[in-house]
Amino acid sequence: MFNIFPLKGGLSNVDGFFCDGVNVGLKDGLDGDVAFIRSETPCDISAVFTTNKFRAAPIKHFLNYPKNFKSDFILINSKNANAMTGDLGIKDIEEILTNLQKSIKVQNPIMSSTGVIGYRLKKELIKSAFLKFDYQAKNSYKCARAIMTTDNFEKELSFKVTLENQKSFHIAAICKGAGMINPAMATMLCFIITDANIPKSDMDELLNSANEQSFNSISVDGDTSTNDTLLLMANKKSGIYDKEAFSVALDRLTKELALQILSDGEGSTKVVAFEVTGAKNDKEAQKASSALSNSLLVKTALFGEDPNWGRIASTIGASGVECLEESLLIKYDDLVIYSKEKTSLDEETEQKAFKIMKKDQFKISCNLGIGEGSYVSYGCDLSYEYVKINADYRT
Repeated sequence: MFNIFPLKGGLSNVDGFFCDGVNVGLKDGLDGDVAFIRSETPCDISAVFTTNKFRAAPIKHFLNYPKNFKSDFILINSKNANAMTGDLGIKDIEEILTNLQKSIKVQNPIMSSTGVIGYRLKKELIKSAFLKFDYQAKNSYKCARAIMTTDNFEKELSFKVTLENQKSFHIAAICKGAGMINPAMATMLCFIITDANIPKSDMDELLNSANEQSFNSISVDGDTSTNDTLLLMANKKSGIYDKEAFSVALDRLTKELALQILSDGEGSTKVVAFEVTGAKNDKEAQKASSALSNSLLVKTALFGEDPNWGRIASTIGASGVECLEESLLIKYDDLVIYSKEKTSLDEETEQKAFKIMKKDQFKISCNLGIGEGSYVSYGCDLSYEYVKINADYRT
């Protein structure tokens, strides 16, 4: 038995970690644009990165470290992705991190970036952050605000996990993401820290598993960034660990953050779960579910609050999974809007469907009636505001 308690304060709850965010002029306004996460001791690191073939320079720099390396420092900048910058982008990181060593002794520092693609980093501005940072700070809020780009709100979460013997450990994260979110991680950065005494092998296993059920199951617009990063740092300071408890806490942490990203989807007004059951197998269920969460026609129907089940059925059929017209069942929450016996919407059903679609969260369930496969992905609507935000993104 174990209990999971949500805590306020994000990263600041985890023993042995420090964080801060400052503004050096990359962003206008009061929010920071360069942040750090630091551990008193070197940490085991586990990471999952974008599937985009054009991986950004920070990811390439990370992958140049030896396998199973330890690190005690993450440096994060917004406004510039340092992507499609070639070898010079990696050299810029090396120069910045070498300069960091003049302010604080760190081991194998990691850099992560988010923002506009195709421009080299403003190195001198980023370096100026090193004299502004409070390396003893525990300011999760400033750290979370500093990594935002088009986000409307900071995303931070923290849990205390208490085992049956009353011993406990902590896990916390900050995350950014609102656009370029696709079920192939999702532009997102997520940094998770823990004082649990978790073995490195469990870190890799559980992080990949959590990612599949969270960031790999959401879609805002079907685009995959060059910089997507999900990273877990463990300093093991508590000395406490239970695999099942950690797994449940990590799954909950990543799932809740993924849904925060969807609710902050650029211009989105609603979050929808797309549940596919009765598929030939789980893989086919995932394929159909992801197609629904990615479909622009489905997303615009959600925004228009149009209970057009034809777009749902058409998208499932186009996904290539095995399906039959006579066995398909579609529901909005608990309301059947399509079945073999109910192929058109009567006025009463349509009015009930309208009410469901006006909610900011609901579920679309599709039973294919073929087998036992099931999967749930999550998506949001696509609004006029999304077009406006991304038309002006570089400016």
